[in-house]
Amino acid sequence: MPHTLYSAAEVAEYLRVSVSEVETWARRAEIPCERRGDRFVFRRGEIELWASCCLLDARERRLREYHERSSRAGGAAPRPMLHALISTDRIALDMGSRTRASVIRDMIALAEQTGLLNYPDDLLRQIELREAEQPTALAGGVALLHPGHREPYMFEDSFLLLGRTVQALPFGAPDGQPTDLFFLLCCRDDRLHLHALSRLCLLCYHSPLPGALREASSAEEACAALIRSEAEILAGRAAKGVK
Repeated sequence: MPHTLYSAAEVAEYLRVSVSEVETWARRAEIPCERRGDRFVFRRGEIELWASCCLLDARERRLREYHERSSRAGGAAPRPMLHALISTDRIALDMGSRTRASVIRDMIALAEQTGLLNYPDDLLRQIELREAEQPTALAGGVALLHPGHREPYMFEDSFLLLGRTVQALPFGAPDGQPTDLFFLLCCRDDRLHLHALSRLCLLCYHSPLPGALREASSAEEACAALIRSEAEILAGRAAKGVK
């Protein structure tokens, strides 16, 4: 349930940081929490929103640091992951959406076509809730849509969608510019969600991916551009000696 309480240790595991860091943030009121006696407790929904907002707003160093911690968590070298979440039938390059509401509805309709979405109305409400709390649009014309709370019952499996609108439209981007590229990330697992979200942020902010997606003439080209950009980001890490 969205209101499940986390301990500091559980939040630390979720965020891939130390318990002492979480407790320091709590004492400084830098993370949503409640004090109960001599300990802090954290509401799952508030932590999910806080974490995703931090990633969307992160400067390059902070974003890369989180991505590194998340990548190392499995104990293996970072590896491509987006190819397992997206495919050509999950990409629409000619969406006629002209408003925020119609973009969301059209992305939900695309999600229904995957056969992996069990409760489209629930996902629609969660996306609308997330956008109302804080828009997921980034500078540069890209938005990373995702539900406000991730509940496994909504999906058969995790997936990623990409939509490109014919006309860019206002979507609350911090640079005030319109948005024409829309990802929809739906993950059954919280940690997979944060890891995938951090990787998408890196690709959108620090790779040529957005331009390549705008130039793509087919879903096949767009899918190949995404997979290629991810491989280049990981190859760049390896070249710098990141373990």
